[in-house]
Amino acid sequence: MNLLNSYIQTLAARVRETRVTDGDGAEVDSDAAVTRAGAMARAAHAAGNKLMFIGNGGSAGICSHMATDYSKNGGMRSLAFNDGAFLTCLGNDFGYEHVFAKQIEFHGRESDLLIAISSSGQSPNILNAVAAARRQKAAVITLSGFSADNPLRKLGDLNFYLADSNYGFVEVGHLTLLHAVLDIAMGWKPGTDA
Repeated sequence: MNLLNSYIQTLAARVRETRVTDGDGAEVDSDAAVTRAGAMARAAHAAGNKLMFIGNGGSAGICSHMATDYSKNGGMRSLAFNDGAFLTCLGNDFGYEHVFAKQIEFHGRESDLLIAISSSGQSPNILNAVAAARRQKAAVITLSGFSADNPLRKLGDLNFYLADSNYGFVEVGHLTLLHAVLDIAMGWKPGTDA
């Protein structure tokens, strides 16, 4: 087997092995979780609310990509809180650990949906943002990796966890899962190419 095929098989295995828990820590079947996440996104939009994506570094890139796709392809109000000027302003005035929480305080409202992405599940700015979303009575979906006991994994209504410490596998896995949520919510079925 060549190196690339091995890498792709490892990545696919990590995504297939994704573990999902609910807000009480109970295991949720991955198919049911993807369907439920799509329903949460659709329900937030249908109620006149929005999806808010947050993440650092590569996860911020995923946020921009997904906010665009959920808006354009999924027809759901979605945005990523990663504008450079806004982040540096809030980081300067309130500290980097509050750059997402402050945006949620400014723009979040009850029944919005926060999608919080952190490979480590330990980023203070992501954890503070989830707390801010809870104060706003928003729903929360988390995506994390690395350590199984990372704090983010316990904070969402749905928590997707990839058991790996390689940033590439975790980040691409998170992107794959979020695409799956959207594509399945839009009607994708096995055997279809649309």
